[in-house]
Amino acid sequence: MRAVDTNVLVRLVVRDDADQVRVADEFVAGDAWVSHLVLAGTMWVLDAVYERTPEQIATAVDMLRNHQQLTVQDSDVVAAAIERFRKRPSLGFSDCLVLEIARKAGNLPLATFDRHLSKLGDAVRLQS
Repeated sequence: MRAVDTNVLVRLVVRDDADQVRVADEFVAGDAWVSHLVLAGTMWVLDAVYERTPEQIATAVDMLRNHQQLTVQDSDVVAAAIERFRKRPSLGFSDCLVLEIARKAGNLPLATFDRHLSKLGDAVRLQS
């Protein structure tokens, strides 16, 4: 299976450049794989560059997870991350994804200096 990077996913979601959207659509028509890193990068772009709301970001992740031609890495992990993100959008999608990846791998607790993330179960705040 072929893979896509962040700027291809951004085109699929935002659809702001007709030529690039057409090429991206054609490429994924043969099926494509989306890594966690590319997904997190795409959500960062949607937040920082396109100023999408947390709900719009969550909707975009769901759209990509349910896209007929895309296979999202560990879709179950991404689903759990988006559920957590919807409940606590101040955390950011990437933090929620990191926690759920660690959970699936059985590598908990997740150490962090982030006081918000440390309030979640399975995350601990390190003190300096």
